[in-house]
Amino acid sequence: MISIRQRYMAGQYKSTDKLSYVLANDYRLLQVMSRFGISLGFGEKTITEVCRQCGVDAETFLSIINYVKDGAENRPQRVENVSVASVLGYLKRTHAYFLGYLFPNIRFHLLNAIDCSVQNEIAFLVLKFFDEYVEEVRKHMEYEETTVFAYVERLLEGEAVSIENSHLLSRHHEAIESKLKELKNLFMQYYPQTEINEKLNSVIVSIYQAEEDLSIHCLVEDNIFVPSVRRLEHQAKMRQPETEADEEVLSPVGGEQLSDREKEIVACVAKGLSNKEIADTLCLSVNTVTTHRRNIARKLDLHSPAAITIYAIVHKLVTLSEVNI
Repeated sequence: MISIRQRYMAGQYKSTDKLSYVLANDYRLLQVMSRFGISLGFGEKTITEVCRQCGVDAETFLSIINYVKDGAENRPQRVENVSVASVLGYLKRTHAYFLGYLFPNIRFHLLNAIDCSVQNEIAFLVLKFFDEYVEEVRKHMEYEETTVFAYVERLLEGEAVSIENSHLLSRHHEAIESKLKELKNLFMQYYPQTEINEKLNSVIVSIYQAEEDLSIHCLVEDNIFVPSVRRLEHQAKMRQPETEADEEVLSPVGGEQLSDREKEIVACVAKGLSNKEIADTLCLSVNTVTTHRRNIARKLDLHSPAAITIYAIVHKLVTLSEVNI
């Protein structure tokens, strides 16, 4: 006789499955449920019954929980039955969870787990890195809320598609997904630890979980939300005169590698040199250094000396002894 878990793991979840059984097989689906505004205490109700009770589109809910269950691979999903409005609400609640609860909670426990005295430069840098990382994520999500999501809401209201807005759904997740990995590596490679620190280990586990959660969030945006909005755009274009149905123009995807000269400049920034000092050290003009720094910021999506310093340490462009704290 097969177990309940084996039955649910064997195939995709269906609208007639009991939600309590589904959640018992994968704790990550609790977060999905809450981000659709579904509370606990639904008894033996099926997914269809719970979604109807909570005003949630069941097909959209099923699309996302099955995507998470199957590993959330980086590939577009079938979105014919997905409600763009439902996914939009899900993504907004996810943003609120990260910025309003998860990151503040990690920071609170991080402060209790590390020694932030002036004698511990690494702890100081780690905390600065985390704060600047959270600020980057906040700005990214704020951009999505005020620009991307606002554009999608106008589409849902029937607004005509403009070629000027066709780039808004391009992927910009690479930078925010990589920073938590760098933070973990910084702890494991450089943080001085003379004895077992269970509080710090717990924080690192939380960072691993946050990294997984953030990755799934980005994949849902890229492979469910974006294709469903593209479908909505296509439908809007079909309603427009033919001359207005312009070709999509996508912004370039990031991920460019630093040149050797840019790596030298990153190292100089980490050492605390000004643009003038970098120019003198590398025999360049100040204008050339400024241009290189703009390119570095664009390629890495890092815009502060502290963040560049952490990058330089993690990628072994400088040693800790060379860093100007």
